Amino acid sequence: MNTMRAMVLEQVGQPLTLRELPIPSPEPQQVLIRVQACAVCRTDLHIVDGELPHPKLPLILGHEIVGEVVQLGAAVETL
Repeated sequence: MNTMRAMVLEQVGQPLTLRELPIPSPEPQQVLIRVQACAVCRTDLHIVDGELPHPKLPLILGHEIVGEVVQLGAAVETL
């Protein structure tokens, strides 16, 4: 599978949109994680509500993630 589903903020103050997107390749010092669960925090909601200035849109929110490492970047030696 070469795509993933993501909830995307496309416009501040509007509901998130479910999108099918290409799966990114990890940069040299990154890992790719197959997400099993993801939460949004209050900071994410401040962004959606327009309470934090100038988010770079479109934006995939959520950084509180549980998942499985499925690919290592070229420079990753240990987890």
